[in-house]
Amino acid sequence: MWGRPCGRKRLCARVPWLGAGVSEKAQGKKVAVVMPALNAEKTLAAMVAEIPSGWVDEIIVVDDHSADGTVAAARELGLNVVWHPHTAGYGANQKTCYMEALRHEADVVVMLHPDGQYEPSLIPDLVVPIVTDGADLVLGSRMMVPGAAKSAGMPLYKRAANRFLTTIENSVMRTDLSDLHTGYRAYSKRLLLEVPFLRNAIDFSFDSEMLMQTAHLGLKITEVPANTRYWDDASSISLKPAAIYGLKTLRAAARLVLHRVGLRSRIYVRAGER
Repeated sequence: MWGRPCGRKRLCARVPWLGAGVSEKAQGKKVAVVMPALNAEKTLAAMVAEIPSGWVDEIIVVDDHSADGTVAAARELGLNVVWHPHTAGYGANQKTCYMEALRHEADVVVMLHPDGQYEPSLIPDLVVPIVTDGADLVLGSRMMVPGAAKSAGMPLYKRAANRFLTTIENSVMRTDLSDLHTGYRAYSKRLLLEVPFLRNAIDFSFDSEMLMQTAHLGLKITEVPANTRYWDDASSISLKPAAIYGLKTLRAAARLVLHRVGLRSRIYVRAGER
């Protein structure tokens, strides 16, 4: 369901630069930040305040039936708010995010978690490769700088699992990327139109499927260094869900291998093709 639009005066009072022809720095491309939210009331305003002015035309918050005041906080900031009438899952939330961004004709879509784990100041680094170098997917890698993830407080088991899964995925995808499990990403409009993301999972494995679809369809992936921050209010997947996510990532890789040898999977068929 759609949130009520805020008037221009209210919007300008809360986020002065938002929607004011700010895409000049992005070479005339419309840039939307999408924020898949679940119980993000405490951190949302601080995250929005950190977004660099002059780079973002619109901020879209999709609330996955939070138990707190996330929707009210987003409306108070004058943001575009969409809310789910029931909790649908992280992947389902992203589907709504990207459909809303496409509906608003965004050329570049940056996914920014509202929990504060990723730094909004890095948004220009994610946008530039798409608008200047033809990238379709830009990953904010926590692993490009040796030791950065450890210094930021990423647990050892997560670093080990990341490296293990990333190695396998690189082999399957025929890529050489450092962090395939970052939640900090930017997508081109072309990717969102060609990758059949609506067919993907509704849980965390959505991200892995998006990566493998992008690589399989020959779209351009690049990565830039990104910092991550861990604190009590930052959401983090616990051990059991993380293990399930890892298994589903391996399943997605296996489906891609099977697709290549003739056992077709709909998630790897380009949108509009049969």
